Amino acid sequence: MLSTTCLLNITDWYSNGIRFSITDLTEPTGRILPTLYSDRNKISLYEAQYDDDGNQIPIPEDIMQSVIAAFLRFQLYCTDFGVPPNHIRIVATEATRKAINADDFIDRISRQTGLNVEILSQADEGEVGAWGVASSNSEVRGLVMDLGGGSTQITWMLTSNGKMQISPKIAFSFPYGAAALTQRLKLINRHKSKDEAEAARRVLRDEMKTNFLNAYHGLEVPEVLIEEAKKEGGFKLYLSGGGFRGWGYLLIYEAQTHTKAYPISIVNGFVARKRDFTDVRRLEKAARDAKSIFRVSDRRRAQVPAVAFLVSVLAEIIPHGIKEAHFCQGGVREGVLFRTLKPEVRMQSPIEVATAPYASPLAPKLARFLDNSLPDDPRSFETLDSSDQDNGWEMIPSESSMRRLPPSFTTHILQATANMLYYHSGVSKELSSVAALYTTSTGILADTHGTSHRNRAILALLLEARFEGDLPPRDHAYREALQRLLTPPELWWINYLGAVALVLSRVYPAGVEEDLGACNDNSLYLTGKPQRRRRKPHLELKACFANDLGKMGKKFGIRLTFTLTLNEHNKDDPMKVEEELALNVKKIEKVGKKKHWIKTASDNDGFADGYVAPADSPSNDDDNSGDDDNNNGWGMKVAVEIEVRHSKPEYSA
Repeated sequence: MLSTTCLLNITDWYSNGIRFSITDLTEPTGRILPTLYSDRNKISLYEAQYDDDGNQIPIPEDIMQSVIAAFLRFQLYCTDFGVPPNHIRIVATEATRKAINADDFIDRISRQTGLNVEILSQADEGEVGAWGVASSNSEVRGLVMDLGGGSTQITWMLTSNGKMQISPKIAFSFPYGAAALTQRLKLINRHKSKDEAEAARRVLRDEMKTNFLNAYHGLEVPEVLIEEAKKEGGFKLYLSGGGFRGWGYLLIYEAQTHTKAYPISIVNGFVARKRDFTDVRRLEKAARDAKSIFRVSDRRRAQVPAVAFLVSVLAEIIPHGIKEAHFCQGGVREGVLFRTLKPEVRMQSPIEVATAPYASPLAPKLARFLDNSLPDDPRSFETLDSSDQDNGWEMIPSESSMRRLPPSFTTHILQATANMLYYHSGVSKELSSVAALYTTSTGILADTHGTSHRNRAILALLLEARFEGDLPPRDHAYREALQRLLTPPELWWINYLGAVALVLSRVYPAGVEEDLGACNDNSLYLTGKPQRRRRKPHLELKACFANDLGKMGKKFGIRLTFTLTLNEHNKDDPMKVEEELALNVKKIEKVGKKKHWIKTASDNDGFADGYVAPADSPSNDDDNSGDDDNNNGWGMKVAVEIEVRHSKPEYSA
């Protein structure tokens, strides 16, 4: 039963429409802003306020009546969901703020609906929009832009531990929204020769370049961001607003019509490289030629030339350049909601929060087991930055590069994996790997707000490997598309951790633990006789890097040790736990065979830097033959050892 005190309605009233939504902020999932209901009215207040000659006019009577009717309907929906009347908020932005008859319109809404309309000031709109971007990402470090219908806003942002830092000037706003710029370009071309129109476009371009460059200098961008931009080849752009989201969907459309189709159709968390983001001619052509484009309406498609014009200006004038563009779903609605959360809630990991409802009682301990399976070497946690990534992705990886764990393997990813370890365990074997593979794109976690596509791919592939990665032919292409989002080191560690997770799920199939008083943080009790709970054997995991692996004792890799402790009453191992464990850990060792290393692609054609040729899943291969020395790729040897110890009984039977 939902707590109605945590239900909140936000009506986001913006230039190109009115978005109604009901959100549940109940713990533990409040961080990801779960939406219970969402609808959008397509009334464009911006377009309604301008005649064919571009002159502003009052909001017409029929438009006002349609808006009021929509509010009255939505009040009934709020009652159905149990939203308290004092939790209904209507938040209006620039299109309402600048309307000639704004005061009269707001007064009529209040009298006929009993609702109050909050009109955000330009500064408030910039700050709330920034909070929306913060809600859409685990971390933000770069320039932030919002492209609405009437205006474009720019600022910078740094987020850390649930707190947001933006420019002391909040943001700079210019009348270059998607609808406004479309109208202006339309007027430029009207009644002018080709040369005259081109001259007018150059004047507009120079005006925009001057304004954005002055805004950049006025924002007082922190030196840490400037240095990162210099080092990484440009700023990261975080983009929100309907205009930019339409551009993002257009980029996804282009990537999905490619022969190697992009696997995820969610705009939030999508990252485009500069060369794709700024390829305006290709995207304009796609918008003209395509019969239909997913999530790009005819109105948005008509605005593509204006957005292309804006993007080309940004590509030319942003100091130090653009590294990549991060697309964000978060806008005013998400910003209003996210700002109400406590800092300790805002700092939570979206992917960990989203998986928490599905966690077994043993999930925290399982996450520690996964962590213990990673080598306990300080150098293994050095991350690869842009200056040494090539060493981490080389065809024959060096020992130093193999000791560096990809930064994407955070404690949050490990906990999310542990949380979902049993979600598909009741599914038949022919479906479990497939269902797990689609969990983050179209499955139970698809609508998780604030998760990057990279994290979606990592978790999906981890869960698929946990179920042995046995896929029908139809789904191999999708797995390969997810793999192309990641680097060779990431894919190899996914195979390794997935195999460890598979073994843990077999060791502890119920995901529960009894007799917790006898456990420590690194112990995993195996199922024993109910009357001898404290005599259960238990398992400890520890991993380290080693240089003496292989038949000749000269190979580098991981030595993973399972320590099995048997009580004296079970010293003969009547349940054959050691024998069963020895069979299961072969799944882990197979990951270290060269035939299962990750092969780098030669054509460098993919979705992310460090593209790879898909590797076969090691889990469903029963060939125990030796390594193929002529088959190079990214990976390392894995040796699994089982140590058996005996302990004295704690009590008599």
